[in-house]
Amino acid sequence: MSRCRAQSLSTRVLRVRVKDRHAAWLSGLAREVNTVWNYCNDLQGRVFERERKLLSGFDFWPYLRGSTRGECALQLPVQAVQETAEQYAKSRRQHRKVKLAWRKSGGARRSLGWVPFKVRTIRYAHGQVYFAGRWLSVWDSWGLQAYELRAGRFSEDARGRWYLNVTVEVKRPAQHQPAEAGAIGIDLGLKELAAMSDGSKVAAERFYRELEPALAVAQRAGNRRRAKAIHAKIADRRKDFLHKLTTKLARRHGVVCVGDVNAKALARGPHAKSVLDASWSAMRTMLRYKCADAGAWFVEVPEAGTSRMCCACGAMCGPQGVEGLAVRQWSCTVCATTHDRDINAARNILARGLAILEQQFAAAGEARVDEAAVNEIGRHHAGSVGVGHGPPVVGIPVL
Repeated sequence: MSRCRAQSLSTRVLRVRVKDRHAAWLSGLAREVNTVWNYCNDLQGRVFERERKLLSGFDFWPYLRGSTRGECALQLPVQAVQETAEQYAKSRRQHRKVKLAWRKSGGARRSLGWVPFKVRTIRYAHGQVYFAGRWLSVWDSWGLQAYELRAGRFSEDARGRWYLNVTVEVKRPAQHQPAEAGAIGIDLGLKELAAMSDGSKVAAERFYRELEPALAVAQRAGNRRRAKAIHAKIADRRKDFLHKLTTKLARRHGVVCVGDVNAKALARGPHAKSVLDASWSAMRTMLRYKCADAGAWFVEVPEAGTSRMCCACGAMCGPQGVEGLAVRQWSCTVCATTHDRDINAARNILARGLAILEQQFAAAGEARVDEAAVNEIGRHHAGSVGVGHGPPVVGIPVL
């Protein structure tokens, strides 16, 4: 019963805005979070110099015990102190460093506010959230009374507005395959944000370019508040566009294959503004979790050579090099097929993605056969041996 329940639920992060009258109080808690973070950072450096030891989140707690009691006690809940230490240890392991950057509570390069909390630290009632002994009013656009609030964090944006980001469990939508469900390959670009293997294209929106003149006026006038508002508008428009596009792709297709274009490297080049405006990494991230929620397969495919390879015969005869970037249509010298450069790349990405899935399914099938053999031997030699968790569900959805 518990397994069926877990399969019918998915974890979501709901984001609601906290009303501005609580901003000063939350900023005070954020400064205390910075204090705990910097204490952990300093302690880690000292311990490593003395013992060559890296501390975990649990190792920090003996040094932090009592920080929420006494005359100089922090106003943070004890769970928030623990979560800050655990997040520091997790970030240090992720970046593979002995020490991390200090969190700054003031100055021009001030760290944006952040207050983490654990499960059962907050509760919701009558349009307000109770946290650290205070009721906080929020613009409840999600209807939080319908959810069980779990772990999360309060976070501040560049304009000083605070948001509650909380994880909840929601029921998965009914799984169904729409009439047009199938596999699709996507080649990411700058002029066209996405070229699809079915021949369609999605034009790249110029969110930054359109508002760049207004942003320049605000920056020349020294109006930092207006500049921050324009930046936020650009980010909101881009996020809204990508959410709508990725939701449509995840719901309409059973397999989504995307090229692994290196956005970080290209952002250092002459087309940095256009690369950052396209936001390829954010689009891939959205597709990954939306496909998982919709029951579709998501595959990130190595795209090296996909523009040169003929999708009809596999010959590597397409345009290459910097000079070849200007060639948008070309004909294969082997099979004489005429290609659109981006659509051809998308079809090659699709073929590679399906091949990767087939390899994964074949490996899963072999593992299932081996597991069945082991279980058969176990039944003969030990009647108490279980059969495990069952075979994995493999196979490409019906296309």
